[in-house]
Amino acid sequence: MFPKARTAVFFDALLEVFLPRACLLCGARADGPVCAGCRADLPRLEAPLCPVCASPLGAPAPACGACLKSPPAFDATFSPLIYAYPVDALVHQLKFACRLASAEFFSRCMLEGPWPAGDLLMPVALSRQRLRERGFNQALEIARPLARALGLPLDATSLVRCRETLPQSRLPWRARQGNVRHAFACQRDLTGLTVIVVDDVMTTGATLSAVAQTLKNHGATRVVNWVATRAVSRGPA
Repeated sequence: MFPKARTAVFFDALLEVFLPRACLLCGARADGPVCAGCRADLPRLEAPLCPVCASPLGAPAPACGACLKSPPAFDATFSPLIYAYPVDALVHQLKFACRLASAEFFSRCMLEGPWPAGDLLMPVALSRQRLRERGFNQALEIARPLARALGLPLDATSLVRCRETLPQSRLPWRARQGNVRHAFACQRDLTGLTVIVVDDVMTTGATLSAVAQTLKNHGATRVVNWVATRAVSRGPA
């Protein structure tokens, strides 16, 4: 963990001792990162969902039209929350204001399941430049409590981002796949394993598909995504 993140953890611990915890969204006193009232109002993904990419469906189906037409490299996706207000505010607090309590909250939501099982967890890697700028990897901070709660190994070093890419959020959807092509590398043998890939947000799935392809090139039998939030279109996919 980088100094910036260590400092944030230290001050979070002090606040827990000397001040009551306040809701990250409304500021009211809470027994966790988000109070019960705000939590009840959060936009959640509801079935039926595409089992591959977790996009909403009009009716249960083996996969959505997009995944049938152009199957991604990953095999399944689980996400509890829709990337919309105020969930997007929690993501921004985590990534750009070092509010690590948001990572804890996302982990709690993800543990409610049901989730696709796996053998180990791997967070989506940041580039060295992005890691220096931010001081921590938000996907790793979400993955830590998941691994502890589930008793699964957490591999935070074998998946690396081997080249700098533009932020996906700044690119048109059709350009995102090319932006992350060959952007990742894996430094271990994953033969026979089902890998759980953890990230904070999924939009087109281009980054997660690039990660999954890399892991399968190194022997992974199955790759499943656990993402805290999922961007969705207004209607069923």
